[in-house]
Amino acid sequence: MKFRYIYALLALVMVFFLAPANAQNKTSKKNTKTTKKAPAKKPAAKPAATTAKTTAQDTTQKGKQQSGGSLSEEIIVTTNYKPVLADAVKIRLNPDLSDKTPFKAPLTYVTLDKRLERNTDIRQLDPMKMPPEVDSVPSNNYARLGVGNLKTTYGELYVNNGKDEALQIGAFAKHLAQSGSINKQNEMRDEIGGFVKGITDDNTFSARVNYKRRGTYFYGFDELNPPGAFTPQKQHFSTLSGEAEITKNFKDEPNAFTYAVKVDGYKWNDAFQASENNLVLTGFINETVKQFYAGLNASLDLGTQKDSLYSYSNSLVRLNPYLKFQGDFYKIDAGLNLVREFGFSSRPFVFPAVRLELQVIPKYLRLFGEARGDVNKASLRDFSDENPFIGQNITIINSVDKLDLSLGLKGTIAPGLGFKATVFRNSVKNLPMFANTTFTGTNNKFSVIYDGGNSKISGFNGELDFRASEDFDLFGRVEFKNYELTTEAEAWNLPKFKLTTGATVHITKQLTVNGTLYYRGSTFDRTYTAPLTLGDPPVVNVVTIKGFADLNGGVEYKINNRISIFGQVNNILNSTNQVWLYYPSYGFNIFGGVGFHF
Repeated sequence: MKFRYIYALLALVMVFFLAPANAQNKTSKKNTKTTKKAPAKKPAAKPAATTAKTTAQDTTQKGKQQSGGSLSEEIIVTTNYKPVLADAVKIRLNPDLSDKTPFKAPLTYVTLDKRLERNTDIRQLDPMKMPPEVDSVPSNNYARLGVGNLKTTYGELYVNNGKDEALQIGAFAKHLAQSGSINKQNEMRDEIGGFVKGITDDNTFSARVNYKRRGTYFYGFDELNPPGAFTPQKQHFSTLSGEAEITKNFKDEPNAFTYAVKVDGYKWNDAFQASENNLVLTGFINETVKQFYAGLNASLDLGTQKDSLYSYSNSLVRLNPYLKFQGDFYKIDAGLNLVREFGFSSRPFVFPAVRLELQVIPKYLRLFGEARGDVNKASLRDFSDENPFIGQNITIINSVDKLDLSLGLKGTIAPGLGFKATVFRNSVKNLPMFANTTFTGTNNKFSVIYDGGNSKISGFNGELDFRASEDFDLFGRVEFKNYELTTEAEAWNLPKFKLTTGATVHITKQLTVNGTLYYRGSTFDRTYTAPLTLGDPPVVNVVTIKGFADLNGGVEYKINNRISIFGQVNNILNSTNQVWLYYPSYGFNIFGGVGFHF
């Protein structure tokens, strides 16, 4: 209790002593306000400041001396307080009064009722229906008619049943006839045929029948020794052929089993007594096991050849078992070709059938090699197709490709530019050749002779195809061959160099231009002169047939979707070259006509 009273007494004493100090401070403020009303003279500003400073210093000293005492000193202010302000920083930019408040469009949300799918899985693409071609006119049939100099007549006709994916039926006919400046330098070619093709769920079947006739004359003679009176003999070849085939459709399934069966044959005859019948039955089976393909090709070739001096049965049977291996960068075909002759000749043969393909640069360059052999059946029809001036009683001997070796590259140099280059060396027994056999110099005819030993043929083949676009296509093929013969002095009528090149240009949708150039190197044939001594054999003379170039061109213009006109120019250089000895080709000839879709 005593301490409580003591604290109260001390508080009263402090209030008593501090109250006068507060009163003095208030009085000083009143004096300050009063002084502001009286204007002060500028000359007295500096002494006043000095007096104020001195007074402040004295007051401080007195305060130090009266430590512990009360602060009751009086402060007198004799001048106004003038604050000093720094110069204002001026903003020299004009205010931007444009409204930059971004516009916020009202948002609306629509919920999607869609099932979530995994996009990483590969799914089958939905087929897209092709839009109809408005400008096209459906036309299943086509006809062409044309005429030209050299009494040229030309015609073509194609008809079919239309756009049926399951069944196709059609027929065609062709005609071409020309007459040159030489007596009976006439040729006529006619062909007519029909076909049918059907597709089922599992198999595809097709059949075809065809009749072809070619007529000409033996108009050749030695221009250095022309005959006084000359009547060329007439020749023609007729071929009736047909074929039928059934194959299993491809299906993308593991361990697929495929097969095919084909039968075809023909009956051929000429204007004299030569005739040939042939029937070939061919088939193959193939089984797929992962990356392996095992299969068998087989054929039975039955034929007969007749002329005034002989009647032969010339037949072959072939078996070709094989295994195929295929990977991402390679393909290997390994097999055997087993051949047996029966008929007028009976001989068995075993040949390799191996092919290797290796991808050197993916999608651009492939290396391939091949080793194979086979028996080439002598055919009167094939001989007459190559040389229509063959004589009668042609010698029949089957040639044998004992071993054909080839190595090459193929691929794509640039987009649209493809190539293929091959070097080869073949060993052939009984190599067939055409040679002149006429002694009189008129009605010149050719026979087929054979190099009796093993002929060596080496050379190079090159092919190039440049398709810059759908409107431009350029192609070319070159061939070099070198012959090493055993029994014959020259490779009669076999050229060592051939070049074929051409281009097709679609200038507009209506106008198309094409051109081809064919060059064949020189060849050799033989003639005969009478011996100096009676009873000796005739003297054989080697004759060189010069090389030649044949330049051709054509143009076609579509007037509308149904009618077009065309023109063709052959032998533009007008060279009287000889394909066969004493048989010059037709000179410059041109023909044209009209085509019609219906």
